[in-house]
Amino acid sequence: MRFALNHICTPKLSLAEFFALCRRQGVTEVEIRNDIPDILGTMAPAEVRALAEEYGITILSINALYPFNVWSGDLPARAEAMADYAASCGAKALVMCPLNDGTPVSFEDTVAALQAMKPVLEARGLTGLVEPLGFPVSSLRLKSVAVKAIEAADGMGTYKLMHDTFHHHLASETEFFPEMTGLVHLSGVTDPEVAVEDMLDAHRVHVDGADRLENIAQIRKLIELGYQGAFSVEPFAEEVHLAKDPEAQIAASLIYMRKAVAAADA
Repeated sequence: MRFALNHICTPKLSLAEFFALCRRQGVTEVEIRNDIPDILGTMAPAEVRALAEEYGITILSINALYPFNVWSGDLPARAEAMADYAASCGAKALVMCPLNDGTPVSFEDTVAALQAMKPVLEARGLTGLVEPLGFPVSSLRLKSVAVKAIEAADGMGTYKLMHDTFHHHLASETEFFPEMTGLVHLSGVTDPEVAVEDMLDAHRVHVDGADRLENIAQIRKLIELGYQGAFSVEPFAEEVHLAKDPEAQIAASLIYMRKAVAAADA
């Protein structure tokens, strides 16, 4: 397995501190964000690129453009600005999340948004990582639908899927698309009381032996089917963000996942 870390693992750390932590954990690939913490709004892209080069870090993505499938209002301008930032800081891709407020978005509108975003990405040599959200209120829940929309938009060379283990479980999706998967997001839910349909980002912690999302089974399946990309750790729970020793939590989870995947293969 090749692990990456999303800055949301340690939102209280500066980017330099985050990069240093990654290197101590043997991780050289990261995702930066425009929300928690807002690196895009607080640092110049040249500064981010310089830090990445200093620490030997590859920036896999900026997370995230939202809502990518409603191509109206200020979204086109925000998309271009984020793509410019990504190209300038050395990021490889933009994560693209669909509208998630209960408002339906038609398949045709999703395809049109992908078509509109395609030249923005291509002009800057970027990949669009389309991330279906499994929440009941999401306008795009299934990777299977995302694949069809990418195909309809003639975007097979521009777009890849983000396989998020949390959203895969919430959507009750069983199909995997290893050849279309550009990155995998990992997080666990250990709360024994919350029903699957009620799970939220606030429940997402580091993956350990109490995980209810079948992360290990999903990881193994992706590897078995030929996925060779990174697995990026992305917990959202406040208890993770407020941890006194976040690095210890990260280290324990990475060790657990490595051992669990290896034991399943034995």
